[in-house]
Amino acid sequence: MNLATTYLGLTLAHPLMPGASPLADDLDMVRRLEDAGAAAIVMHSLFEEQIAAEEQAAARVAGHGDSFGEALSYLPGSPPFALGPDRYLEQLRRIREAVAVPVIASLNGVTASGWLEYARLLEQAGAHALELNVYHVATDPAESADAVEARVLDVLRAVRAAVRIPLAVKLSPFYSALGHFAQELDLLGADGLVLFNRFYQPDIDPEALEVVPALQLSDSSELRLRLRWLAILHGRVRLGLAASGGVHTGLDALKAVMAGAQAVQLVSALLRRGPEHLAVVRADLTHWLEEHEYESLAQARGSMSLLRCPDPAAFERANYLHVLQSWRPGAGG
Repeated sequence: MNLATTYLGLTLAHPLMPGASPLADDLDMVRRLEDAGAAAIVMHSLFEEQIAAEEQAAARVAGHGDSFGEALSYLPGSPPFALGPDRYLEQLRRIREAVAVPVIASLNGVTASGWLEYARLLEQAGAHALELNVYHVATDPAESADAVEARVLDVLRAVRAAVRIPLAVKLSPFYSALGHFAQELDLLGADGLVLFNRFYQPDIDPEALEVVPALQLSDSSELRLRLRWLAILHGRVRLGLAASGGVHTGLDALKAVMAGAQAVQLVSALLRRGPEHLAVVRADLTHWLEEHEYESLAQARGSMSLLRCPDPAAFERANYLHVLQSWRPGAGG
């Protein structure tokens, strides 16, 4: 079965790869991912705050005393898997030497100025492509939707001018006109979109009166939102589409491809079941395609996108009405 795909200008044996996560922080784990058949390795994100903290620390050493103390305290104790900027670059070089598949670096930030130098350094260190992970919760009521989008467009514009390697933009689903925004990113030179980032929703401890960070791994139900937007965007933008979030099985991966994905990223499934689970997903995907007499994955790609529908808005509206009317007493939910 021919599972070949092209994503970010990279020719891949199949669409399955680990998404940005701590899995790539350990070289032995990276080798296990390649042994399990990963089509590419996506590194975890290097955060703009980490870059700023390192620069501020260097300034203090240069003789500025504690003038940056408050700024440094902004970045709390780093999680155990986080690599500092210099170590991140070194890890990228080590991964490049250890595996034969493409390596995609990742930067996470919200301002253009915090990205440029390290985007260039990551390119020089050998990254085949770069994922721009724009993780920003718009909490200021005075900030308009246009301003929120402009922030991302400014980042892409600056990084696109600084590097030649392919760029993917990883978005959240919370933009008011995502289709138009995707076209704007396309016109500015993005090579791919990763749908979607997962905002980690905090919990509240009423006794301690504290906000408690809460990490909950995804399940297959989260894939539906990705399927909707993959299906809407397929064929309407030039850039490649990747699914991220809710892919746990071969059938999940198949659905993402049928909606229009060129690449499929897995994280929670690999954290739960180990890197070898990627091989299981690939085998199940292959089995389904062979059983249903497909000759290649390309035949399935986009077959369930809204591009195949003459009136997508009416189709979406009809499905909405159908779902609302489908509930019956005793059906649960």
